Amino acid sequence: MNEDKYKSLRIVFMGTPEFAVASFNALVKAGCNIVGVITAPDKPAGRGMELNESALKKYAVEHGLKVLQPEKLKNPEFLAELKSLNADLQIVVAFRMLPEAVWNLPPMGTINLHGSLLPQYRGAAPVNWAVINGEKETGVTTFKLKHEIDTGDILLQESFPIGENETAGEVHDRMKGAGAALLVKTVRGIADGSLKMTPQLTTHNAQLTTLKQAPKIFTETCKIDFTKTTNQVHNLIRGLSPFPGAFTKLNGKTLKIYRTEKSYDKPLSPILSNETDYKTFLRFACADGYVYVKELQLEGKKKMSVEEFLRGYRF
Repeated sequence: MNEDKYKSLRIVFMGTPEFAVASFNALVKAGCNIVGVITAPDKPAGRGMELNESALKKYAVEHGLKVLQPEKLKNPEFLAELKSLNADLQIVVAFRMLPEAVWNLPPMGTINLHGSLLPQYRGAAPVNWAVINGEKETGVTTFKLKHEIDTGDILLQESFPIGENETAGEVHDRMKGAGAALLVKTVRGIADGSLKMTPQLTTHNAQLTTLKQAPKIFTETCKIDFTKTTNQVHNLIRGLSPFPGAFTKLNGKTLKIYRTEKSYDKPLSPILSNETDYKTFLRFACADGYVYVKELQLEGKKKMSVEEFLRGYRF
């Protein structure tokens, strides 16, 4: 392809967390012309309530790039400053929902990187829900933004497997690299005109009823229901690990569980710490077996292995 055309594209990048940094870094290393970065405003954090900069802002400042941090994306001053950057293309990775005045501004539009194989798992928490639902495969998608969230025409997709015991955090970390590489490939394809957009399913398509959604995770989602199958409980725990963490109660205190192994021995009692060889394991009975706890955190304590926990805990 014509490298000059690729590197001359004026790009504005929007994002906030570490997931966005991986994509941003890949674009910078690939020689993309980033003319501005949009990220979340600094927020007070920690005991001292000192202002905390987003991961993306820190990286952008290190590279001497212009950073905008609007409180409101419809603010006239922000829109004027964004327009002055004269971007050909905007890229969004792990950022908030954009108004049309923003996503429809550049002539080449705005592309988004999403952590699922769209149209499956549209929404705020695609990695978590794919693991919770026991999917064997997920992936990343680049697509053009339009009015309805996560419904724009698909540009490129890349799939990869999910391990049986893999946590959402581990999938997320692998996804960062896959997404970054796909984004660079997408920008190159847009620059040379080789990409063909593919429409997602519409509300008029009967297959839409089979789609799985990825809504925001709430506290109620994180409560472990041990009347469900061993597989369902195991998947919920790994799908919420390391954040926000699936939880139950142990002697009146909240117990977060981050990692488990499945066993299909016949359940005997709700909680067992081996009676014949005291304090060697912690397991919870499910509908058809057990989950053996491997990593956990009791309210008021640090996260630890089950061995550490059992050495100091009195049942």
